[in-house]
Amino acid sequence: MLDKNKVLVGMSGGVDSSVTAALIKDMGYSPVGVTFQPYTTDKPHCHCYSELDAKAVCDNLGIEHHFIDYTEIFKRQIIDYFVDEYLQGRTPNPCTKCNPEIKFGELLKFADSLGIYWIASGHYVNVRYDEQLERHLIVRSKNLKKDQSYVLWGLREFQISRAMFPIGNMDKDKTRELARQFGFDNHNRWDSQDVCFIPANNYEEYLWEEKREFLENLGEGYIIKDGKILGKHKGFPFFTIGQRHGLGVSYSEPLYVKQIIPESNTVIVGTKTEIENKGLVAHSINLVKYDELPEPKNFFIKIRYNDKGSYGTAWTKEGKLYVEFDEPKDAITPGQSVVLYENDDLVGGGIIEKSF
Repeated sequence: MLDKNKVLVGMSGGVDSSVTAALIKDMGYSPVGVTFQPYTTDKPHCHCYSELDAKAVCDNLGIEHHFIDYTEIFKRQIIDYFVDEYLQGRTPNPCTKCNPEIKFGELLKFADSLGIYWIASGHYVNVRYDEQLERHLIVRSKNLKKDQSYVLWGLREFQISRAMFPIGNMDKDKTRELARQFGFDNHNRWDSQDVCFIPANNYEEYLWEEKREFLENLGEGYIIKDGKILGKHKGFPFFTIGQRHGLGVSYSEPLYVKQIIPESNTVIVGTKTEIENKGLVAHSINLVKYDELPEPKNFFIKIRYNDKGSYGTAWTKEGKLYVEFDEPKDAITPGQSVVLYENDDLVGGGIIEKSF
């Protein structure tokens, strides 16, 4: 029997998860902190986790703290996936995979092993139970500037049903002020916007370290527009759809990456209007609010984390998600996630396969 008075709190050592643990305690629950180690390196990272900082917060609160070595599973499920996607000419978002598989996957198993029912994190989102649908849903934060629902589209309903997000509607100033009131030394700790395992956010250097032999054998390729060679590049994995800077070619107007062809190590470029498409197809879909979308239905849609979003219709067919936007959309990037919203409810999402 799992104890519904206990909450396993995923703690990175940062201000958001620290305040989450404190609020859980104030709510009358018994929080238990846990920090997992996702990678081992002697290089400087964005310090997205700190066992010592998390332990200090738990000691301050007088609660139990666990530390788990997940380096092997994180390497296999997240890092290898990330690198392999780039080598296929796609641009992945590893956070959308880490959340369902590690943070609300492996850690939920760990909660089970401790007899703990709830799991909490410092994400800026909410959960609500829809009585008509009889299922739990992720809901966007009222603080849309901090809303992190986009990276949680992969969570299953059973994971959402056991999740708590105490700071879901706060702004960061409020979170920091609470951390200061709780006496946490990390209340002024800076926020990281980078992928946690990429040193200094240098993707190119990281790919060279992980796949040097592949990249050396790959060699230079061509940058092409309208069938004409504009210049050379040092390898297709270093480009992403919609990229403008760093192309190293001259043209009468700004150019963007339109297509990446791994088989020939070719990068196709085009103007702003030439990288626009009316729709996309996505795979690996996960729908939470509905089981399927047999008929086209209108949704608010995001195709990347910082996308302002736009409206369009979406439907499912033979395990794929199809989206057609009301207005053409630029930089639809294979490997990124497409996420559907209905009002503030997160409906579901998938990984972009191609545009049309």
